[in-house]
Amino acid sequence: MKELLYLKDEQLKDLIEKLFVGYREIFSDSKKVLDKYSIGLAHNKVIHLLSMYEGISISELLKRLKVTKQSLNRVLKDLIKLEAIDFKKDEQDTRVKHVFLNDKGKKIFNEIFETQKKRIYNALLNSKSEEVINFDSVLSKVING
Repeated sequence: MKELLYLKDEQLKDLIEKLFVGYREIFSDSKKVLDKYSIGLAHNKVIHLLSMYEGISISELLKRLKVTKQSLNRVLKDLIKLEAIDFKKDEQDTRVKHVFLNDKGKKIFNEIFETQKKRIYNALLNSKSEEVINFDSVLSKVING
């Protein structure tokens, strides 16, 4: 592992704060949409993953969210009540349930995405291509440890 001697603790703290504030701002942009449907950030995360992984199993959703079954069940019950998701049993193993956004769920996702997209799009548009490539690379390394 390369030693990054030029990075001081204060610089790392500043980067962590920027990641936190960036995350906060991206998700606060969608607050009006979430409030409109009486849902919160946990619902937003599930909706986002369902949009990315259509038909994801409950167990895979739990792994990706890193939450308890109880937490996920609460969110899924709210999304069922909102009539935003559908379930389908696996054809090979009927114990496995797959979750899908239905038309209403996709509509909610698109409303959320449109608000979040503006901030990200503007940041990328106002960056040099090598900055975008480097940012994506570094962010992927942060995510993957």
